[in-house]
Amino acid sequence: MDILEILYRDEYLVAINKPSGLLVHRSLIDRHETRFAIQITRDQIGQKVYPVHRLDKPTSGVLLFALDSDTARLLNAQFIAGLVQKTYLAVVRGHTDASGIIDYPLKEELDKLSDAHADQDKLAQEAITHYRRLATTELPYPVGRYASARYSLLELQPKTGRKHQLRRHMKHIFHPIVGDTTHGDGKHNSLFREQFACQRLLLHASSLHLTHPHTHEALMLEAIPPEDFGDVVRLLLPLQ
Repeated sequence: MDILEILYRDEYLVAINKPSGLLVHRSLIDRHETRFAIQITRDQIGQKVYPVHRLDKPTSGVLLFALDSDTARLLNAQFIAGLVQKTYLAVVRGHTDASGIIDYPLKEELDKLSDAHADQDKLAQEAITHYRRLATTELPYPVGRYASARYSLLELQPKTGRKHQLRRHMKHIFHPIVGDTTHGDGKHNSLFREQFACQRLLLHASSLHLTHPHTHEALMLEAIPPEDFGDVVRLLLPLQ
């Protein structure tokens, strides 16, 4: 039986630390999957849960659910209004600037199955991401035409909620997230699989900062990176 780490729970909300590789809910894209965060959380707490935001399947970290439809409506309004501060950790290729703002509109990514009837000509939507470099490293492994490989550990804060925003924005500034098989760099992904046995996307939702929809108190939900993420970071940055 699957047991998920519960980060917070009261009569209105429950937050879990979602593992990498777990879908939030059923999807036409992954029809073979039989495990979903919604069902596992529901079975674990014995109560129906309502999703209020999403995390990609390969992303780990804080995932918040409402425990009734009214709370879900109130939380959704906070997310839509941009009142929830989301913070992520990511390992990316190359040495980034110390900090920066990526302001680059994104066209909606449509899936052939689930978005078959969606507007194919929808204009690109505003998308903004803030980033801050936490550490850098250079490894003595040749990749492509380079004799060594450089990486940065970043703190990312998306200010909008576009699909795959962080992955697409980091690709846009030529610092793709390691382990991203869609928007990343295959050579660096292979290096991490071979040298560090890293099979995952190195993106972790470390915190959500929001206002409790009923008590109106500030609520900070935090998730420690799982072992498969933390171990790689410690191998990369043993002296930092």
